[in-house]
Amino acid sequence: MSSSASEAHGPTSVEYIQHHLHNNSISIGDGSFWVLNLDTLIYGWLLAGMLMYIAYTMGKKMTADTPSGGQNVLEAIVEFVQQQIRDIFPGSNPLIGPLSLTIFMWVFLMNAMDILPVDLLPEMGQLVGIQYMKVVPTTDLSTIFALALSVFALIIYYNIKIKGPIGYIKMFLFHPFGKYLIPVNIVMTTIEEVAKPVSLGLRLFGNMFAGELIFLLIALLGGASMFGIIPQVALGTAWAIYHILVVSLQAFIFMLLTIVYLGMAHQEIEEH
Repeated sequence: MSSSASEAHGPTSVEYIQHHLHNNSISIGDGSFWVLNLDTLIYGWLLAGMLMYIAYTMGKKMTADTPSGGQNVLEAIVEFVQQQIRDIFPGSNPLIGPLSLTIFMWVFLMNAMDILPVDLLPEMGQLVGIQYMKVVPTTDLSTIFALALSVFALIIYYNIKIKGPIGYIKMFLFHPFGKYLIPVNIVMTTIEEVAKPVSLGLRLFGNMFAGELIFLLIALLGGASMFGIIPQVALGTAWAIYHILVVSLQAFIFMLLTIVYLGMAHQEIEEH
C-alpha cells in the first residue's frame, strides 16, 4: 500500500495501540538515565491537587448537626479505612490512618482515569499540538514503583525504629530458620523484603495496564458502519461497568497491603 493510501486509511491497529501506550516524555541530559513522563506527572499532580482541594473544602463545611451527602460519603470512606486499620494494624500510629486514606483515594482517582473514553483526552491534546498522551498514571511503572518504594522506605524506617538497628539486622540473620542457618535466613528474608514493593507495584500495574489495553481493543471495533459501532458501544459500556470494580479493588488492595506491611514492621522482633 502506498503512503498516501495508508494515510487515508489511518493508523493500523498496532500503530493505534502503540500510540496510546506512548508517554509524552522529555529526556534529562542525553536521556540514557533519566526520562520524565510529563503526562504521568501532570495528571498525577492534578488529581492529587483535586483530592486536597476537595478534602479542604469539605473539611471547612463539615457539621455534626446537618451533614451533607458529600460529608456522609467522606465519613463512610474514613470509617471504612479506619476499620481496616483496627482489624490489621497492631498498636497505634497516628500516621497510618491519614497515609492509608490518602493512598486509597489517590490511587482510586488515578485508576478512575481509565474509565474515560480512550480517545477523548489524547485527541483533545492533539488539537493543541500534543502528539502523545497517557492519561492513566497507574499504567506507568514510574508512578507505581514511586508509590511502592515510598511505602517500602516507611517499612524500613519503622522496622529500625521499633526493632532498633541491631534488631533489624537480627531479623535478617535469624529469621525464619534460627541461628544455625544464617546464610539461608539472609537470602530468604532479603527476598521477603524485596517482594513487598514488587508485589505492591506489579499487582496494580498489571491490572490497570490490562484494563487499558482491553479498552483500546474495544475501541478498534468501531468503524464507519453501524455493525462496528454497536458492539463497540455495548462491549465498552459493559467493560467500563466491570472496570469500576477493578479500579476500586486495586486501590483497596494497595492500601490494605500498605497497612499489612507497616503492621509487620511495627511488630517486635520476637513476634516477627
